[in-house]
Amino acid sequence: MKMLSRTKPASTACGLILFFAGLFMTGCSTYPDWFASSGPSAELISEVNEGPTPAGIQIVDLTADVAHRLLSNENHIQFSQAFGDDRQAGYVVGPGDVIELSLWEAPPAMLFDTSSGDMRQGASTAKATNFPEQMVNSDGAISVPFAGQIVVAGKTPLQIETEIVGRLAQKANQPQALIRVVKNYTANVTVVGEVTTSTRMPLTARGERLLDALAAAGGVRQGVNKITLQLTRQDQVASMALDAVIRDPKQNIQLQPGDVITALYQPLSFTVLGATGKNLDIDFEATGLSLAQAFGRAGGLFDTRADAKGVFVFRFEPLDALDWPTPPATTPDGKVPVVYRVNLKNPATFLVSQSFPMQNKDVMYVANAPSAELQKFLNLVLTATYPFLNMFNTGILPKP
Repeated sequence: MKMLSRTKPASTACGLILFFAGLFMTGCSTYPDWFASSGPSAELISEVNEGPTPAGIQIVDLTADVAHRLLSNENHIQFSQAFGDDRQAGYVVGPGDVIELSLWEAPPAMLFDTSSGDMRQGASTAKATNFPEQMVNSDGAISVPFAGQIVVAGKTPLQIETEIVGRLAQKANQPQALIRVVKNYTANVTVVGEVTTSTRMPLTARGERLLDALAAAGGVRQGVNKITLQLTRQDQVASMALDAVIRDPKQNIQLQPGDVITALYQPLSFTVLGATGKNLDIDFEATGLSLAQAFGRAGGLFDTRADAKGVFVFRFEPLDALDWPTPPATTPDGKVPVVYRVNLKNPATFLVSQSFPMQNKDVMYVANAPSAELQKFLNLVLTATYPFLNMFNTGILPKP
């Protein structure tokens, strides 16, 4: 009877524990709002659009097709596609440039011969006639004796020489022309941003390229994997990671007058929350980061708490990024709120995650497993019932 009386309080406490555990389990797989947690359960996230007023948030399962389409969207903007790569010289003359003109005639010179020698002594050696330096006027023209006004703006020195010779062909004896640009004020590119020295680099007939301009500015001040290059040409703007330009020679395009190159140091980051090894904001390089790499930088999943089927990536996507499963809601700037659902219980997901690109300001969340929530609940119940059980055993409270 003595043994029986000792076991009654314990059995009563166990009954209470089982009662509350059953209540927890029958209350559905979600846990009450008052229960401590680092965030919503996987079920609550999956049911975010249920109810009379759907939120319009897209729940998209991460598959190979989804990852491939997002990756192709990431890579479609390249300098070689946005601007082309004109192999011709990028240098042309423009208004404000100062040029020097030299002309030759085959002997006997008829138009520009300034010698007073005796023509009976035979043909003299051809000599150059050098004209004073002149600035290309606001109309883009220069004045050439016996040829008149010649529009030179937008033309290379060779094109200008050809036009002058054509104008003088019927007036001079086998004329030849040479144009030399004394001062170049218009055929320049500007380099600013995270470079050693912001500069204006003059273009020549050699055809300078993107990396030539960076070298002229003294290089970048950050690591090449942390810099994004923005190229502005008239009203067109495109950006690429510097590391991608270095690795792909086709992206090292030829520059044109007026181009503006901006080296941007914009640290990209994503936020990790929930049952992972770290909960923090993690920076990544301008060259990009895959979801698999993001898991590694976050310290992986917390195996005693994490729901491997409850991994989510929260993001705002362009309206045309995917074929949405439900009518989407949009933000004022036209973006769609999306939650990508990742099932790490499926081994194939680890392969897909290597091609899923992370984006700036992504939020990666790992929900707690239902068993972890049950464990926390049981610990709470045990904490509440243990003092009573101890008082029963010590005789402070009367035994039932």
